[in-house]
Amino acid sequence: MVRTEDAVIARYEHSGEKFEVLVDPDLAMDLKHGKTVNFDDLLATDIVFKDAKKGEEKNEEALAKVFGTKDINKVAKRIIEEGEVQLTTEQRRQITEKKRKEIINFISRNAMNPQTNAPHPALRIENALNELKFHVDINRPVKEQINDLVKQLKRLLPLSMEKLKVAVKIPAQYSGKASVILHKFGVEKEEWQNDGSLVAMLEIPAGIKQDLFNELNHLTGGNVETKILDK
Repeated sequence: MVRTEDAVIARYEHSGEKFEVLVDPDLAMDLKHGKTVNFDDLLATDIVFKDAKKGEEKNEEALAKVFGTKDINKVAKRIIEEGEVQLTTEQRRQITEKKRKEIINFISRNAMNPQTNAPHPALRIENALNELKFHVDINRPVKEQINDLVKQLKRLLPLSMEKLKVAVKIPAQYSGKASVILHKFGVEKEEWQNDGSLVAMLEIPAGIKQDLFNELNHLTGGNVETKILDK
């Protein structure tokens, strides 16, 4: 549970009435953007206020009327998702920086340079964002901002969000541990052979192809077969 002194107010207004809860700012923004959070960590108290600064509580009848429930988690979820999370300037700066890094890492891992078939380094993407004077919207999920941003980045960088189909064959002595690696990258299909070897099919962002190959080669000492398949 976040400490009261570290919490911020999330406020929702309905029919002229205010409903406020005290929340962890980072977790509240995560929830607002569709992520799953632990409400025990999110909420500073299990109280819904009409004025949190004055400590004035809302009565249960008002909660039931507006939210259709008295359940604090369900009420808080709606307050955060549909209302406003009141962040300080420093909190906004920190969350903006965090989301900016998420965006850079997402593009670096999921896109590639079609001229070299290699991912763009994160620093190159960051420099391109600076050149574009890109501003992170902390109220929009990262993936919603990616599509528009990729179109802008293509003016500066050769960029493809292509996905690759990859077939791999792992010798029996490595197949168990390799299966864990493959599932981390997202296996579409896998078949265990009679000799204990493993054949699998994956569809992965082009930018992380080398990460997959590096992990498999490290595990097997290079004793792995891989093939990029035509779509």
